[in-house]
Order: sequence, then C-alpha cells, then structure tokens
Amino acid sequence: MGCVTEIPRGTLQQQTFFEAVGGEATFRRLVHRFYEGVAQDPVLRPMYPEEDLGPAEERLTLFLMQYWGGPRTYSDRRGHPRLRMRHMPFSVDRAAHDAWLAHMRTALDELELSPEHEQQLWDYLVYAAGSLINTAE
Repeated sequence: MGCVTEIPRGTLQQQTFFEAVGGEATFRRLVHRFYEGVAQDPVLRPMYPEEDLGPAEERLTLFLMQYWGGPRTYSDRRGHPRLRMRHMPFSVDRAAHDAWLAHMRTALDELELSPEHEQQLWDYLVYAAGSLINTAE
C-alpha cells in the first residue's frame, strides 16, 4: 500500500500512505478545504450543530491521519471511530452523500497528489461516504 524506501543498513522500510503524501500538513489542508465548502453548503451545514466547524474539522483530520498510518490521536481522544453509529443522529441521504463527495473532490484536487495516491484516497472517500447513507430518498 505504501512506498518502499531504503534505510542506512540496507534494510527496507515500508512507508505509510500518511508519510508518502506529506503527513499531517497534507491531511490538514485536505480537511480544511473540505470544511470551507461545507460551511456554505445548504445540505451539509445543518448537520453540524456547533457554531464553529473547527471541532468537526479537527475530528475528521485526526481520523483520516490515523486511518492512513499517522498518529493514533483520534482513538486516544475518542475511542473506536464507530463511524456509522456517530452519524446515525443525522439523516444522511444520497443528496448529503453527493454534496460531501463534491466538497471532498474539490479539496482532494487541490492537493495535487500523485495519481496513484489520489486514486487510493478517493476510492476510500467514496466507500466511506457510501457506507454512511442511512436514509432512503
């Protein structure tokens, strides 16, 4: 899944996706740009009860960093992700799914990752968005 890099004694070390795409800074840019779109979105914004989207932005950033091989801060602070359970209080339909992916697509495009990394991340985001739909049209 990651890149292989050589370390001093000639042994190979697997690099995580998190490291390969630029680490924390990359995920912070992705999620910040995503929430810029969410803040103006009439479908998604009502799903965030907090006045300030900052806490939601931080939670998603930490989740994605951990998922892709970065620090385990998300689990240390919040326990198991339980994504479906955490989203159950909200009506997530196809319109919310599509809006979420549209903002994530914009954010991902602006990262200018390698085509391989971009596709890998996008495939996961599409899967994650689909798994959270809990309301029929």
